[in-house]
Amino acid sequence: MFVHIRISATRPSSENQPHGPRKRGNDAGVRHSMLQLATSRPEPAATAGRCLDCAVRASAICGSLDAPALDELGRMGRKVHLRPGQTLLWEGDESILVGNVLEGMLKLSTVTGDGREQIVGIVFPSDFIGRPFGKDSHQTVTALTDARVCVFRRGAFDSFAGTHNGIEAALLRRTLDELDRARRWMLLLGRMSATERVASLLLEMIDRLGDGAGALMTLPLSRQQMGDLLGLAIETVSRTMTKFERAGLLELPGGRRVRLCDRDGLERIASG
Repeated sequence: MFVHIRISATRPSSENQPHGPRKRGNDAGVRHSMLQLATSRPEPAATAGRCLDCAVRASAICGSLDAPALDELGRMGRKVHLRPGQTLLWEGDESILVGNVLEGMLKLSTVTGDGREQIVGIVFPSDFIGRPFGKDSHQTVTALTDARVCVFRRGAFDSFAGTHNGIEAALLRRTLDELDRARRWMLLLGRMSATERVASLLLEMIDRLGDGAGALMTLPLSRQQMGDLLGLAIETVSRTMTKFERAGLLELPGGRRVRLCDRDGLERIASG
């Protein structure tokens, strides 16, 4: 059985903060919780095989493990609940945790030379976060929505991966997938129009978090965050979303809620 941990300290979301150098003092409570989590000894599982029922197991890196290895890994794990705006890992800090995203969506961000936050990626359920076999974290990992993450002490996970070839192979495949995604993102930012960028991001979020055409969902990113990720002004993102609604591709009931009405049409725009 996993130990369930709910992080109680919350960092204000950067969406509501002015741009500028981030003050890290307010993170002390969360950082202390993460340090305790990373250095504590996992309690033995009361029930074997809990990982077999994991909703993301088939698409996560642990999906390649047999039942005994999966049970061994499960005994190392903790389930952490995060609220929007709460940070799990900090850029530049020692990489003490790694894990699988079970539910929700998180952002990967870095701080530019002038102190502004730049979102460099987003992660979804079944994605792997953290830096195995590495000393430091290269991005800050923060929840965009309510999220659950199955976390492991990085040192213990590294040792486990070193003795289980299935995990090492899965990490390699995931790394190559991330490399392909990064290359696609370079194409999107370097060659695609603003309309194509917004359509591509919407499709990715809907595919990873939604239930398909006709389902109403709440986007985890604000218009400002979408613009930061895509290299666009918030006004450009808002105008493009309104254009999609007028064309019958989307419905925008209000706030961040969206309903996909014409997937084929949005895909045609995304593909140029």
